[in-house]
Amino acid sequence: MKKRTKTIIAVIAGAAILIGGIWMINESRYPNVPAFDDHFTREFLNKDKKVDDGFYEFKSKTGQYTMWFPEEYQLLHENEQQYVRDGDFYERWRASSIEKHKGENQVNDIQVTFSEARKQENEEFSVETLLKRRFNVSKPEKVETDEARIYYQSAYIYFKGNEKYVINDKKKHVPNTYVAYVADKNSKKVIQLSFDSIGKNLNSYESENEEWFIKILKNIHFNEENGNE
Repeated sequence: MKKRTKTIIAVIAGAAILIGGIWMINESRYPNVPAFDDHFTREFLNKDKKVDDGFYEFKSKTGQYTMWFPEEYQLLHENEQQYVRDGDFYERWRASSIEKHKGENQVNDIQVTFSEARKQENEEFSVETLLKRRFNVSKPEKVETDEARIYYQSAYIYFKGNEKYVINDKKKHVPNTYVAYVADKNSKKVIQLSFDSIGKNLNSYESENEEWFIKILKNIHFNEENGNE
């Protein structure tokens, strides 16, 4: 009986070692960055396609678009409101990154909403409404790629109690919030994207933050109508 028990224990231990070894081999196939440490986030990323320093390709579950995803971020998925998808025509997700600076947390947050119901004649009105709601201004910066029109703006936002304050003058304060509206030139597809940074370690070089944000915007690619999976 004792011999049989020892045999069973040895088999179980051997199986555990084998499974652990296989798991370690599988894990080692992924880049050693925060985005791939999270199993949900890695479902959206192409581990073999590091598109630029600090970015991997993100592929939407709708099959409607791809974009660059910062390697230090992870998708939030603790509840049903953090990742939402409705078929191939709507998707909303959030991703965050937490950095330590002098013992305090610097929390960076990206939120993306994809939809396919835009009316082109209402495009500028939609942009103005978005910016008025977030920044109390209506004039965006604008850039274009071969396939998209990109509208964006930034400001520093803070709260006192429930009261919201917005500083639009970049000479007075480095922005901590960026908002963009990306419209596909060939369809009704649109992406609204925002970036927020909470903490005291704001980059003093506003141009670097803006360049990083625009880099993400310019590398949003909408798939063709017949390219859905």
